Amino acid sequence: MAKQTSHQTQPNREKHPRRQPTASGEKDAAVNRNASHNYFLLEKFEAGVVLTGTEVKSVRTGKTNLKDAYGLIKDGELWLLNCHISPYEHGNYSNHAVLRTRKLLLHKEEIRKLIGKTQQKGLTLIPTRMYFKNGKIKVELALAKGKQLWDKRETERRRTADKEAREAISRGRRRA
Repeated sequence: MAKQTSHQTQPNREKHPRRQPTASGEKDAAVNRNASHNYFLLEKFEAGVVLTGTEVKSVRTGKTNLKDAYGLIKDGELWLLNCHISPYEHGNYSNHAVLRTRKLLLHKEEIRKLIGKTQQKGLTLIPTRMYFKNGKIKVELALAKGKQLWDKRETERRRTADKEAREAISRGRRRA
């Protein structure tokens, strides 16, 4: 009987990448498009998020909603509330709670700065996007002030006027 040799092949890196493309570099996992419509975004901060394994897998599949989420500072720590991360479809009994309060990681100086600013009247912390940065999940928080109805209308008017001006310029370039 012939002796069998073990034969190992190198995995094709292009066919089976080690990491998902969303985890490498910087790519958005979720964006809060409603934030710029409902708030004046004054200053932005980048914070890390404390997540469980099934939450990370669910974020990678794009099952995150930041629409009703907001940040809160309590006892010198920053928390993310009402961030909806759907349960991981292949998870078992150890799946995470959907609207769990999640801790955000920021430097103490930045938290102290935010404490002073959020105590001002009308300022709040709104997550604008959740993204991957070098394999880690980050949240972009914006210090925001709520818009009134007339502010929203004015923003919409300005946006349509800018759009019409750009279209007129591009039409003029095509004719020339």
